[in-house]
Amino acid sequence: MPIAVAFAAASALLLTACGGDDGASGGGDEIAGAEKDASPSKSAASPSSDAVKRPSVTLPSDVKNVFEQWEIGDPAKDALLTDVTHRINATDAAIVASDPDSEALRFYYKGEALAGAATWVKGYVDDGRSVTGTVRFYDPDLVMVDKDTAALAYCADESKASDKDRKTGKADKTPVTDDSYVAYNSRLEKGEDGVWRTTALESERGNAKCVR
Repeated sequence: MPIAVAFAAASALLLTACGGDDGASGGGDEIAGAEKDASPSKSAASPSSDAVKRPSVTLPSDVKNVFEQWEIGDPAKDALLTDVTHRINATDAAIVASDPDSEALRFYYKGEALAGAATWVKGYVDDGRSVTGTVRFYDPDLVMVDKDTAALAYCADESKASDKDRKTGKADKTPVTDDSYVAYNSRLEKGEDGVWRTTALESERGNAKCVR
């Protein structure tokens, strides 16, 4: 079955069994990707045209995310996918700004996923690292568990992105391997304000589904 379908089933069980959030990342892999718009070739998401006051998220010119075929054609589902792009942008922006307590992180993450994202960003801060380059996100696989809960699987191509030294600005020279491709599984919950927030996020590098 599709990854998101399996994850949706697991999410439903988690919600029923304990009413809590899953872990924020799996197997020590990255939350970032950052964990930036919801149309095929755009590099950054603009705030949704709704009444919700969203935190400002700005990325530097050397950090870019491209979302391929990120629109389904269903307005409600596309709104969810757009919120995911905001969450991804928010994570990168927090890394660049050295801000594990970013307002945008707290807006687009929830529960244990928020704690995991903050820890991920803090790791970059502690190591004196940042990010640079372009990450391509593709193959979104969305399953609605119910009207307020969803599971989303997607892939990321990090072959044209890398970490960099914050002081020198020098980017790491990282060879392109299967590990440059990452499979993500996420669970999202819709808040009373209509915003979809990530409550669980797992990743696996080198997953055959994503290697291109």
